[in-house]
Amino acid sequence: MKHVFLLLLLTVSLGYGQTDEQLIISLLEKESATWRSGDVAAHADCWSIQPYSRIFVSTGDGNSIDVPPAMMINPSENMMGQGGTSKNSNYKMNINGNHAWVSHDEESTNTEGIKAYTYEIRILEKIEGSWKLVGQSIHPRKMQ
Repeated sequence: MKHVFLLLLLTVSLGYGQTDEQLIISLLEKESATWRSGDVAAHADCWSIQPYSRIFVSTGDGNSIDVPPAMMINPSENMMGQGGTSKNSNYKMNINGNHAWVSHDEESTNTEGIKAYTYEIRILEKIEGSWKLVGQSIHPRKMQ
């Protein structure tokens, strides 16, 4: 009986007790990792494409790309799975009911060890009890 109680307590503390802020951070970390690993299904699960979804990406040469949101759930071949790692930091968020926006910094390291740095703005909605990305804006930054 004691073991059953401890198992139940551990289960509750690992998932059900997380705050919206913790759940959002976990989702963003999962989204970054699944993109690099090429796990299309797990990456698509992080997103809910809506009629108003937008994805803007600034390029290092000062241009920008308006990425079709469907690319997040059905990417073209060789778009994902390039390996490497990422580390998000400096999270700032506003959660209002079932809507949230988050800004954070990302440090990405490719398989050759080359680092890239971005500022990211993420738009999320809680859909059927789970946080999902519905839009984002990504901008390169230089390290000082």
